[in-house]
Amino acid sequence: MNSGLINANPIVYGKKERRARTAPVDVDEYAAEPIDQLEIFDHIRDIKDPEHPYSLEELKVITEDAIEVDDTKSHVRVAFTPTVEHCSMATVIGLCLRVKLMRCLPPRYKVDISVAPGTHATEAAVNKQLNDKERVAAALENPNLVDMVDECLAPSYE
Repeated sequence: MNSGLINANPIVYGKKERRARTAPVDVDEYAAEPIDQLEIFDHIRDIKDPEHPYSLEELKVITEDAIEVDDTKSHVRVAFTPTVEHCSMATVIGLCLRVKLMRCLPPRYKVDISVAPGTHATEAAVNKQLNDKERVAAALENPNLVDMVDECLAPSYE
C-alpha cells in the first residue's frame, strides 16, 4: 500500500514539558523585551508537520538546541532537521518557521532559517530559498502555499 508520503512512518517523540515563564516585577513597559532561546522554541514547537498530524517538536524536526538567539544584535537562527534526507516538504517547513517568527517577533529581528548541516540531500538549495527575501515573498503570494502554511500554524487544541 503506497500512501504517497515521503516518510509514511516517522518516529514520534514525546513533547517536553512547558516551563513557566515569570516576568520581572520592575519592568519598564517601554523598554525592548529580551527574547531568548526558550521563547523562540515555545513559538515554533507546536507547528504541525505538513504531511503528518504531529508537531515539529514531536518529530524532532526542531529542538531547543538548534535555536540561536543574539538579542543584542536582534538575530535569531533556527536550524531544523527533516525526518528524511530527501524530504520534499523541507521548504514548506522552513517557510512555516519563518512565517510564524515573522508574526511573533518584533520587526527589528533578523531571522535565518536553515536545514541542519548534512540532514537534507539538497540542503544548499533549500537554505538559499528560505533566506531569499524575494523567493519568500513570491511564495507567500501563492494562495495554495499560504493555505498550507496557515494550516500548519493553526492551533491544535490538545
